[in-house]
Amino acid sequence: MMNEHIFKNNLILVRGLPGSGKTSFALNFLMNGIVFSTDDFFMQEDGEYNFDASKLGKAHKWNEERVERAMKNKIRSDIVVANTLTTEKEISVYTDMAEKYGYNVFSIIVENRHGKENIHGVSEETMKKMRERFVIKL
Repeated sequence: MMNEHIFKNNLILVRGLPGSGKTSFALNFLMNGIVFSTDDFFMQEDGEYNFDASKLGKAHKWNEERVERAMKNKIRSDIVVANTLTTEKEISVYTDMAEKYGYNVFSIIVENRHGKENIHGVSEETMKKMRERFVIKL
């Protein structure tokens, strides 16, 4: 009884700027779920990360489709999305799916308090824009 979920079918959104440790957090601490990240699109078979900004829209769509397929098939009770999710529009794609398939939604914001640089090659100008549009709904 101690390890049982109070809620079944949870969508956990792990949000934060590039380099904050979203995926690391999800993989290390959210053991009851399967983790989906748009970054997965850019991972090569040899484990190298090869980001291509021109494919970002395609990568986000690919990730959204994977999440929806998982919800539709209820492959796990917890589905974790580790993406920047800086705007309400980006978040609503996943919350709309959650409503459609009966998932509870939880949002976790990960901050870069460990002081590491992002490994994704995101410029400081882009990081500034992302910080400015990062929405927190209380």
